[in-house]
Amino acid sequence: MNLTRFLITIATFNEIENLPRLVTEIFAETDRFAAKYGFSFDILVIDDNSPDGTGRWCDEHSAEFPRLKCLHRSGKNGLGTAVIEAMKYAIEHQYDRMINLDADFSHHPRYLEAIASGTDDVIVGSRYVRGGGIIGWPFMRHVMSRSINTFGRFLLGLSVRDISGSYRNYRVSCLAKLDFDRFQSRGYSFFEEVLWRLKLLGAKMSEVPIVFEDRVRGKSKISLKESITAVKTLITLKK
Repeated sequence: MNLTRFLITIATFNEIENLPRLVTEIFAETDRFAAKYGFSFDILVIDDNSPDGTGRWCDEHSAEFPRLKCLHRSGKNGLGTAVIEAMKYAIEHQYDRMINLDADFSHHPRYLEAIASGTDDVIVGSRYVRGGGIIGWPFMRHVMSRSINTFGRFLLGLSVRDISGSYRNYRVSCLAKLDFDRFQSRGYSFFEEVLWRLKLLGAKMSEVPIVFEDRVRGKSKISLKESITAVKTLITLKK
């Protein structure tokens, strides 16, 4: 039987408090259900030269975890560009599917089976469908996220309710049709832009519920400035 090859991608900057435990839990969770579906899973960490040694840990433990790979970048060049590097890696190495998730356990491995077993071109781990939710956010962050999602959905004509979340399963053959040189987003707005560009290619999308839990360890990289930049980028896409 031919296995469906998955690449799980994690962009990191100073995530040494989270990454070791996350890698262990991802492999434990995927090993639980991989044989059931005929799946195999590798992990790719894209590290932006973390001063705390995240990338070094990844290199040192690749022998313990042979399915763990690491791409090293020279510095912080934007989350969107890191995910593009991951997508290019998935295409080059001929994976069937790519699942992206955050490094801080806000995207918990417990949802991997539901996300991996979807069959559409894009399966979104969604906070904004029945059964989904958010734990640990202050009121204004809820307002900011809801506003960007509502604005972006109508502006870009997207049916997906959670367009800014990054916990997703992509069909790699669809990603291979994208012209990454045309992307305008470098930061968090990448996740709205890639859905829009995949929609233009006719990709089928669906959502499964997740509960997003705000990070306990480490420092969040999201900011009001980043959110404003995301809105400006979405407007630019439609010009």
